[in-house]
Amino acid sequence: MKKDHTRLHKVLLFLLLLCCFQTTVLSQNQKSDFWNHVAIGGGLGLSFGDGFFSGTIAPSAIYRFSPQVAAGLGLNYTYNESKNFYRSSIIGGSIIGLFNPIREVQLSAEFEQLNVNRNYDKSTPFIDEDYWYPALFLGAGYSIFSESVSATIGIRFDVLYDRDQSIYANSWAPFIRFYF
Repeated sequence: MKKDHTRLHKVLLFLLLLCCFQTTVLSQNQKSDFWNHVAIGGGLGLSFGDGFFSGTIAPSAIYRFSPQVAAGLGLNYTYNESKNFYRSSIIGGSIIGLFNPIREVQLSAEFEQLNVNRNYDKSTPFIDEDYWYPALFLGAGYSIFSESVSATIGIRFDVLYDRDQSIYANSWAPFIRFYF
């Protein structure tokens, strides 16, 4: 009986190794072109003045389903500081959809969800804040393409804009978008 179990284990091990080998060979023969459709990009921002500093890093990646349609994900981190007033950390993510009805025109929809954490200086009458802020941007821009880079400059509008909660000065915002 023990001999049969040992033999069964050897057969099962052989079949498992055979399946793994076959899967490896097949996956090497069928090269995926997934990464040929992925573009990486994002944005960087710095702003400073009299006692004020703001820095943003916002990497993103899109998948081009066709020359006209792409969708992707992004991350966002912003740090703001106004001397003797407040410090703020903003972190979140976004989902973006892009549509080029013609090569030079890009329409976009982007949902962004940000966690805003503002800590006010003790000398101010303001109370510290920690909240989530959603934004839904609809945008339009002019695109230019080279062999390896696409760039779009345009304007977007936050349809969920709330003046008291938004981190943006108003509902309209210019943008420049790069993907490599």
